[in-house]
Amino acid sequence: MTGSGRGEAAVSGTTPPAPGRPDHGPGGSPTIGWTRWAVAAGVALGAVGIGVGVQASSTADSQPFERYCETVAEQRAVVGAALEAGPTTGLIRALPSFERLADEAPRDIADEWTQVNGAIQRLVDALDDAGVDPASYRREAPPAGLTADERASIDAAATALGAASTVAAMGAVEQQARDVCGSPLSL
Repeated sequence: MTGSGRGEAAVSGTTPPAPGRPDHGPGGSPTIGWTRWAVAAGVALGAVGIGVGVQASSTADSQPFERYCETVAEQRAVVGAALEAGPTTGLIRALPSFERLADEAPRDIADEWTQVNGAIQRLVDALDDAGVDPASYRREAPPAGLTADERASIDAAATALGAASTVAAMGAVEQQARDVCGSPLSL
């Protein structure tokens, strides 16, 4: 983050929460706090600090883990490059890699990958439906012609991406990959 502390990410340029109301803006209305984006992005970057090594085992149970770790290794540079675009735009650019990882993920982490990828995809869909470029969208200065319904859809999707359940899923994905594969996903 630079300058005023407002994010460089696509949807992260929201107004800071009102004093004493960490999740509410002026007039008591809920906002997508920019700090929540920073936390989600940090967890996502950590989630992408997933592992690369293959944990060898002679049992048949190790094959899903081996495939997963191979996919982690294959996606490592791609995810790292995508995340350089900023927290939200980076997550959107990393979505195809995350989907590949989810496809190979062991069953015990599949629900968390579904949560993470679903939240990112809902934001992509809301932005696409509104005809908005994720890299240039700023909540405090929405593009001309953006309807109230389109803005509400984008806000809802962005809120879900920064929600505690999504952040927890990102953390679980990170931990699982670290435990199973042993090194970071992104370069």
